[in-house]
Amino acid sequence: MNGPRRVPGGPLEVAVIDPSLFTIPYDDALCDALAAADCRPTLFGRQLRESERRAGRAPFEPFFYRFVERRVGAAPVRALRLAKGIEHAADMLRLRRLLARCVPDVIHFQWAPLPLIDRHVVPAMRRIAPTVLTVHDTTPFNGSPNEKLQAIGAAAIYHAFDHLVVLTEGGKAHLVARGIPAETISVIPHGPLEMPPRSIEARAGATEERIVLAFGKIKPYKGVDLLIEAFAQLPAALKARARLHFVGEPFMAIEPLQARAAALGIADRVCWDLRYVRDEEIGGIIDTAALLAFPYRQIDMSGVLMVALGYGKPIVASAVGAFAELLRDGEHGRLVPPGDVAALRDALAELLADPVRAAAMGENVRRIGNMLTSWSDIAEMTLAMYRMLIERHRGEAQAARQSRPRSAAV
Repeated sequence: MNGPRRVPGGPLEVAVIDPSLFTIPYDDALCDALAAADCRPTLFGRQLRESERRAGRAPFEPFFYRFVERRVGAAPVRALRLAKGIEHAADMLRLRRLLARCVPDVIHFQWAPLPLIDRHVVPAMRRIAPTVLTVHDTTPFNGSPNEKLQAIGAAAIYHAFDHLVVLTEGGKAHLVARGIPAETISVIPHGPLEMPPRSIEARAGATEERIVLAFGKIKPYKGVDLLIEAFAQLPAALKARARLHFVGEPFMAIEPLQARAAALGIADRVCWDLRYVRDEEIGGIIDTAALLAFPYRQIDMSGVLMVALGYGKPIVASAVGAFAELLRDGEHGRLVPPGDVAALRDALAELLADPVRAAAMGENVRRIGNMLTSWSDIAEMTLAMYRMLIERHRGEAQAARQSRPRSAAV
């Protein structure tokens, strides 16, 4: 099996690790940007599933969960999760041995999906090279891990790494408030995510209905239930001309949400497109929307937002994380307090009732997309962090060698 191998005086060799491929578009964009900046990243993850595609060109190792991934869909979910946890422990140990042979310059984790295991293996990796964790969500697993086991050690895992990366200033403030030293945290923003050309034609305008689109993986923290309640409370005239679309792969029970929509009398106004959406479909789906809804209970950064900015759609979102840092209320859409159904209802009503103003807000959103930090700048910021850590790691290793007692002469 190939892996990154340090070459004295050559490009930096970086192991980029996302065991479950939680953030494939981000991983690919970062690796490609690093490769363009005189670096040689190798991405380690699980094997791609049938519907998944990588846009990146960096070397990829389908290293994790080889047993479990062959059985996805063929065994009960709980049994697979248990098997995945066991396999994760074995794979982390295998990865440590591989990296000890290859000796990369930096080991950069995007996710530590099982902190109970990871916090014991990562310190051994620190003896090989500096270790970095990108903290995509400073609330571990957005407060809703798939299994309780995932939450064990979720806060302690941050101390296992040499350095942390966050994507927003708010994320850094959250970690500092939890006792993480500020000097061990770098804020490196998320860059724009561009999707491949549309494979389906935009359908906006093909119907008089105005679509409120909630796009992306469906999880509890994303406030799907709140959006259903708010939509049901819209004035009857607006509701009759609007439709609520949920498009994405579900990671929670959908039946209670569908039952609630039926109980509120809006089942015929809600469309459920529950599946993994290929990248080439995303543009056509977003084009159908009159506005995009992100009623998240909490979040640091949203990859869906980074995609959506380029499409120029007005946004109704909770005033949390990247939404609060990038968007201005009344200029790019409406920001509402998280969990406030009445405020969410009023924001939806305002944009649905005034298409002209909503379109102007959408153009303001498009301008944000044009002003995001470029991936080349992100790569330079990341490399500067790597070089600082490498220099410190070498200094610590040299000090450790000098402090060892010399053997007495015989």
